Amino acid sequence: MKKENQKERIFTRRTLFIGALQAALLCVLGGRLAWLQITQGAKYKTLSEKNRININMLSPSRGLIYDRYGTPLAVNDENFRVLVIPEQTENLEKALSKLQKLIEISQSDIKRVLKQASRSAAFVPLEVKDKLSWQEVAQVEVNLPDLPGVAIDVGEIRSYPYGVSTAHITGYVGAVTEAEVKTGDPIFKLPGFKVGRTGLEKAFDKKLRGSAGSAEVEVNVVGRQVRELKRHEGLPGKDLTLTIDADLQIYMQERLSQEKSASAVIMDVHTGAVYGLFSSPAFDVNLFTTGLSAEKWEELNADPGLPLNNKAVSGQYPPGSTFKMVTALAALEEGYVTRNKTVYCPGHYDYGGDRFHCWKRGGHGTMNLVSALAESCDTYFYEIATEIGIDTLAAYAKKLGLGERLDFDLTEEAPGLMPTIAWKRGHFGKAWQPGETIVSSIGQGYLLTTPLQLATMTARLVNGGKQVKPWLTAYTGRIPTHDYQWPVLNLSKKNLDLIGLGMSNVVNDPDGTAYAARIQNASMAMAGKTGTAQVRRITMEERSEGVLNSDLPWKLRHHALFVGYAPVGNPRYACAVVVDHGGSGSAAAAPIARDLLTKVQQRDPASKPVYLDQTSAAQPTPTRKPMQTKQNT
Repeated sequence: MKKENQKERIFTRRTLFIGALQAALLCVLGGRLAWLQITQGAKYKTLSEKNRININMLSPSRGLIYDRYGTPLAVNDENFRVLVIPEQTENLEKALSKLQKLIEISQSDIKRVLKQASRSAAFVPLEVKDKLSWQEVAQVEVNLPDLPGVAIDVGEIRSYPYGVSTAHITGYVGAVTEAEVKTGDPIFKLPGFKVGRTGLEKAFDKKLRGSAGSAEVEVNVVGRQVRELKRHEGLPGKDLTLTIDADLQIYMQERLSQEKSASAVIMDVHTGAVYGLFSSPAFDVNLFTTGLSAEKWEELNADPGLPLNNKAVSGQYPPGSTFKMVTALAALEEGYVTRNKTVYCPGHYDYGGDRFHCWKRGGHGTMNLVSALAESCDTYFYEIATEIGIDTLAAYAKKLGLGERLDFDLTEEAPGLMPTIAWKRGHFGKAWQPGETIVSSIGQGYLLTTPLQLATMTARLVNGGKQVKPWLTAYTGRIPTHDYQWPVLNLSKKNLDLIGLGMSNVVNDPDGTAYAARIQNASMAMAGKTGTAQVRRITMEERSEGVLNSDLPWKLRHHALFVGYAPVGNPRYACAVVVDHGGSGSAAAAPIARDLLTKVQQRDPASKPVYLDQTSAAQPTPTRKPMQTKQNT
């Protein structure tokens, strides 16, 4: 009995001890729970709210650019880059300093990111550095746990396989400006987003850009992505298929680069398709996407050949004697001359007490229209111009595409200038003088044209008088941009044929100014017109001392021009060449035109349709992970 009572007491004590221990534990748990819910409740409620869904923007892939055969001219390459989201870092500057210890980041990059952060929303990712190597990517990835707010992203970087050869055509892309960000378009807030700055990249930027997609992503409290819940893919930009022949572009680059500064255009006289367009010197367009140093920028700007300017469409030059076809056409159409009208050239033309010199000091003797074109007699056109008048000349010049923009694909296109009586009165407040008409008749004075306009003029003269216009873009996506239906200018075929005969004799007659530059192959024979545009007039004193234009400094020498077409019997290709300060059109520009017209006929792009099925012709680009940017929470 005694034993039983003792056991009962021991059991009771143990029960009480265990119960007290359990009660103590419950009190501790209850206290902890009260502390979490009451004292720290607000804090954890805030943190839990942050573990939610973010809407991330997916950057669209920029459309590609192809030549007429499906050869890529502008593509997108993979670009590994490191981003930082300011709101997910304790201190942005410290986070960048940590990152700087892992990979090479310049102080200017850090200053740039800090500046961007000060004017952007805290949740917008900022690009710290792009074009990371695999080693740099691995170095950052390994240390990501210690780098809150930092992430590696796979984006795209624009690349131009043909570099210099197509630089002025494709143009390049550049970073978004503050003004563009302020427009409110959310796509401009994507890290590293680029927009077109020159060339077709600029002219077709919205079509090439595409539209952004979105992804619903669950993230945790420190901003790490937990899972992707839903994705809406954006639309990639539309591809452009051009009329350009990339291999012809390479040849044009090689040929024109032999001059200090030159430009040329080759186009189809019937459709207007541009097969080649080049301005030399040019530049490596990839420098603007991979990083252009200040020294290189200064070098490009200081180059007297103006490599950043697309002189083929924006260079404005007096047309010189290439304008004589306009004067001849106006005189024929208005009935001031016939084929048999002759003018005697003693080497000058006197009018109102002023003497206007022909380029040939001894004179050409008796000239008719065809021989005046072939031998480029200035005196012949001086005399007939006084009857025609400047306004009539201007009207025919504009019919042939001179003196105004041609609605070309490139926004850099310049309008040129075709003066009139009203134009001079409006600009200078002075009356037009007959002597100004005389110098205008041979393409001097106020006249300004572009190589693109000169090629268009030539095409309209030899295609039967159709108002053809030049164009570069054949397809946006798979939608054609032109139907080749050009209006007729209502010009006399007889008169056009007569001018064509004069242009043929320029090259193929022994007395022609470009006979030395003729194409020997009769099936490819070209016709054309030489031109020399005066930059600075030789004074009477210099003339008496025997000073020649070639004796002047390069920047003061005449421009050399040539316009031509081929083949003579069945015109298909028109070409315009301008050699800046090249001197004589027959010596400097005509040989280049001969080589270009020979090359384009050998390749004969007009006989082959523009290539459409780019998927089999284009080189494949790497698979890319869409870029994501948190836009709102």
